Amino acid sequence: RRTAADSMATSWFRTACGLLLLVGLVVAVVGDGAPEKPLEGPLEDEERAKAYLKDADVLLTDMCLKSFGAEWDYANNLTEYNKNKSVEQTLRANVLEKEVWKNATQFKWTGFKDEKTRTIFRRLSVLGTAILPEDERTELVKIISDMDSNHGGGKICPFVRKTNTSEECNVPLEPTIKNTLQDSRNYEELLYVWNEWRKVAGKPVKAKYFRYVELQNEAAKLNGFKDASGMWQNVYEYDGFEETLHKLWLQLEPLYKELHAYVRSRLREQYGDKIKADGPIPAHLLGHIHAQDWSSLNKFTEPYVGKPTIDVTDAMRKKNMTAKDMFLLSEEFFTSLGLPPMPKSFWEKSVLEKPTNREIICHASAWDFCGTSDVRIKQCTQVKMDDLIVVHHEMGHVEYFLKYAKQPYFFRNGANPGFHEAIGDTMALSVATPKHLKAIGLLEEGAEDKETDINYLYSIALDKVAVIPSVYIYDLWRWNVFKGKYKPENYNKGWWDLLLQYQGICPGVSRTSEDFDPPSKYHISANVPYIRYFVSIVLQFQFYKALCEEAGHVGPLHKCDFYQSKEAGKLFGDVLELGQSKPWPEVLGMLTKGKTKNMDAGPLMDYFQPLLEWLRNYNKGKPVGWKSDDSTSCPLPLPPCRKKHKN
Repeated sequence: RRTAADSMATSWFRTACGLLLLVGLVVAVVGDGAPEKPLEGPLEDEERAKAYLKDADVLLTDMCLKSFGAEWDYANNLTEYNKNKSVEQTLRANVLEKEVWKNATQFKWTGFKDEKTRTIFRRLSVLGTAILPEDERTELVKIISDMDSNHGGGKICPFVRKTNTSEECNVPLEPTIKNTLQDSRNYEELLYVWNEWRKVAGKPVKAKYFRYVELQNEAAKLNGFKDASGMWQNVYEYDGFEETLHKLWLQLEPLYKELHAYVRSRLREQYGDKIKADGPIPAHLLGHIHAQDWSSLNKFTEPYVGKPTIDVTDAMRKKNMTAKDMFLLSEEFFTSLGLPPMPKSFWEKSVLEKPTNREIICHASAWDFCGTSDVRIKQCTQVKMDDLIVVHHEMGHVEYFLKYAKQPYFFRNGANPGFHEAIGDTMALSVATPKHLKAIGLLEEGAEDKETDINYLYSIALDKVAVIPSVYIYDLWRWNVFKGKYKPENYNKGWWDLLLQYQGICPGVSRTSEDFDPPSKYHISANVPYIRYFVSIVLQFQFYKALCEEAGHVGPLHKCDFYQSKEAGKLFGDVLELGQSKPWPEVLGMLTKGKTKNMDAGPLMDYFQPLLEWLRNYNKGKPVGWKSDDSTSCPLPLPPCRKKHKN
């Protein structure tokens, strides 16, 4: 199954080329004509302020449509022409965006009585990177576009060369590299594709990224922040956000370390002393280009061999399912809860499979065309269970778009970025249960026992638990970079220091200051903040527990399937309709019916408790955790002891 780390929600503070960030909402507001007339201030009339926001809503929506239209065209056809049009549209949007910001700051909004009006003006008071002078705005847009293009067009040479010509060097990340990492057990082949991808997707943009950091920090200071880390975190509107995340990580760390220890011991059966018994795991051996989703390891690390598997890929193919069938199946799940079906235009305009006649950005994404009925998904879907889960994730975004479409422009967004990511994944937790897979005819009926339970929870953990450290540390690294904790020549070492400390992985090829691995991750090249996925991992289990209770589920949490529960659908739908109109802790409180307004890892730990107990028992007497003195290379195993011979 996919990791929550691998989906991009274009709905959250991301417009054309990823520039218009960190206002807490998208504010692309220019038209093709003259700039908006500046207001004279200061202005204290609250009714005039509300009237201004209504007028701005029209401009914002119009510009949003143009911006997303240009970005969609580029993402679905990677030509230089489309790239330039997308950049031009972003720059055009910035002109009036700055005028709206100037006008908004003229109002004395802090004294307004209406809370929602104050909220909008508070968010508008942070302009984000559009505050930069024109030449630097243009530079930043182009840097992000270039990094995005480099990642999207990255290709490597095949492991086995036939002609030794450059024409062979057209192996893309999706699907070829990803499939190789999932399916191959050849140590050298895995190491080769892992390293070559970083050569083409990371290293070439090193100088651009250094400049990107400077521009982000300059924009942050102009917005009143010490550095860009504060500006990025501001979107969560939550005091002590970074400290809260650290506390959540400490709750989750024991579960991750037990899973890591088990997987390491099983990988040693496959690769022997290439993995040290108490060391980190070489990153290229975990079945994913960034060692985030370990699901492909299930086939040879499953705790109880011979028990029925919930990987229904074979069943899907036997039924001759198509990509569209997978989306129809997902739609039926949502409508069974009373949530809206996909509009006709969704099926007409979405791109559900990789085209054969053009290059596209294959990274799965959901698109909201600004409160209209035009919603789309772009996904290079393959017929397999992993992608079936991705389909539900992306359609979860679309359901959110449809439910909050009637909100004013300023509130057409998720309660926070993690909410948006958690919606579809909450559904996927229900979809992946043996109970549900049997209900839709993809899994044969059969007896369930403790061993099948452990196998099931283990398969879910290879996705949901394996990803936890990376979704925490990718933005931790970016925040550290913004704060100046690393010198530029140590950016890459800082990256691997965090991967070793939290994820327990190491590079199979030694890394130096000449390498630059972070942009080999899509979200870092594309300027998409990543901490949302950590927030999502926690929230989705809170959502899942709340919906299971509303559906009347009795028994272990991991056995819950709320399919066809109109009660659960009503509760969820009411929350989704709010969009960003209320503070997210308040929205979370509504979903949990007042039980909590805080992020809590308790439901996740409850879900995996049977597996945690099993892992602790299995790992008794074995090393748990990892030791290494150097994050930039994998530790070598000690040579075998040799007996000394007397002469």
